[in-house]
Amino acid sequence: MERLRNRGYLDDRRYAERFARSGLALRGLGRHRLRAELISRGVKRPLVERGLAEALEEVSEAQVLETLAQKYWRLHQQDEPERRIQKLWAFLLRRGFPAALVRERLEELWPRARRALEGLELDAENDIPTEAAPRHRNLGPQTRERKP
Repeated sequence: MERLRNRGYLDDRRYAERFARSGLALRGLGRHRLRAELISRGVKRPLVERGLAEALEEVSEAQVLETLAQKYWRLHQQDEPERRIQKLWAFLLRRGFPAALVRERLEELWPRARRALEGLELDAENDIPTEAAPRHRNLGPQTRERKP
């Protein structure tokens, strides 16, 4: 193991940076999702943060978000614009983009969408979307069983 580390084959910092860069550029994931995936793979948090910082210097998270948003907008034309922008907002948050960046970019790309985003709020501490009032009926507890 030590020999592999000395030769640079086992370098968690470089792994984190390459993983984050490809996650941003190729998979369209934001920093929150990439951080969670790296930590779940056993990379130590300081190395994850350093790797993310290096990747974000090379790949613009805002540009990745815009590209994804525009593609989503084209593919979901059957939804009315107000509902489409709300669904896009939630989609981008699930992809791991910071909520402030999502709101900023969506408002700039679609200025008339501001009103549709007003009803959406965030758990600021965790950057988790919440809706002020549910827009769908409660279907009760899940009845599907998980497969082992």
